[in-house]
Amino acid sequence: QVQLVESGGGLVQPGGSLRLSCAASGFTLDAYLIGWFRQAPGKGREGVACISPSDGSTYYADSVKGRFTISRDTAKNTVYLQMNSLKPEDTAFYYCATAIEGGWYLSLDAQLYDHWGQGTQVTVSS
Repeated sequence: QVQLVESGGGLVQPGGSLRLSCAASGFTLDAYLIGWFRQAPGKGREGVACISPSDGSTYYADSVKGRFTISRDTAKNTVYLQMNSLKPEDTAFYYCATAIEGGWYLSLDAQLYDHWGQGTQVTVSS
């Protein structure tokens, strides 16, 4: 069965870094579009970054460009989100998701993603 499990969240000071992991099982992760999303209390789900199954190209939300990097490790069947220069406004619950039926093109439209992990909390605070 398709399963995504996030890990790596925690508490970090502003300007610090965290690396989130999304471990996939039940499917080969790099064959499908994978995205990272986040949701802060009282706010809707926001697309953060995604990576293409075709050529590994990536796309980022404007709010994280230059600070976050999405990557994948085929051998480990895992996708990562390296988060640098973290800001308090990055505080949110972070989810990874895959678009097995949604398509192969780069998109942060959450409606395209059909399988979601349970998420991991990221808190950026002094």
